[in-house]
Amino acid sequence: MSLRGKVLFVTGGARGIGAAVAAEAASRGARVALVGIEPEELEARAAELGEGHIHIEADVTDLDSMRGAADRTVDELGGIDMVLANAGIATYGSVENIDPEAFKRAIDVNVTGVFYTAHVAMPQLLANRGWFGVVGSIASYAPLPGGASYNASKAGVELFTRALRGEVGWRGVTAASIHPSWIDTAMVQEAGELSSFRERRERLPWPVRATTTPERCAELIVDGAEARKDRIFIPPSARLIFWLRNLLGSRFGEAIMARESPEIVPQMDAEIAQLGRSVSARNAEINRR
Repeated sequence: MSLRGKVLFVTGGARGIGAAVAAEAASRGARVALVGIEPEELEARAAELGEGHIHIEADVTDLDSMRGAADRTVDELGGIDMVLANAGIATYGSVENIDPEAFKRAIDVNVTGVFYTAHVAMPQLLANRGWFGVVGSIASYAPLPGGASYNASKAGVELFTRALRGEVGWRGVTAASIHPSWIDTAMVQEAGELSSFRERRERLPWPVRATTTPERCAELIVDGAEARKDRIFIPPSARLIFWLRNLLGSRFGEAIMARESPEIVPQMDAEIAQLGRSVSARNAEINRR
């Protein structure tokens, strides 16, 4: 499927994977609607893309806001052919000690936000036999203690996408689950303020600890969209984690993943207590607006 002339609707388009995919798709001839909650960043990214692209301030957790974003994209760009449901956040801390509002916000953004995005875009995707990509994570296969909200949300959207695939695949729409390992985005960089996070990452085995640039990630996603793939692994070696998911979910696998918990989890909880927040400083500021 050539992207030339296609309209791509990207949530979380202000930075990271969303911005990189928008740039890559635009370079291949797509017209892009950048959607998100950081208006200045969205405006800057749209300006970098040039003429023929738009930016829309909208919150994926607000159905009316997302419906308005989809309607505006159709009005200004003529339709929606492809969607990247990319908006997502991460939280820190154990189930016992995480800020409950931060946990809820992660589920709202990472799961309900994907549903709202699919819900408002689906009429256009069905009409155009389009492609709907969801940015999940290998965290749905390899959960880390201290990241329950993120793990749960990414496992949730993986099964959501698989269910959606069964609903619309026979009607010509490709629903694709995207499974990145570590991508060098603001979300991953900001989590590095926790020494417990940095130490856990350094101890992970290959390919779980592999880091990919947003630009390379975007190339793989757009290649997958053009080929209408329904599963995309980033880097490609992350497919190994998919194959090993039953082992990782066994008692043996869970024991391996949790063997450093007595050290790492108390350290992480102490760090978030000192910070006074369970999210990055940037997300804490956005939530206060």
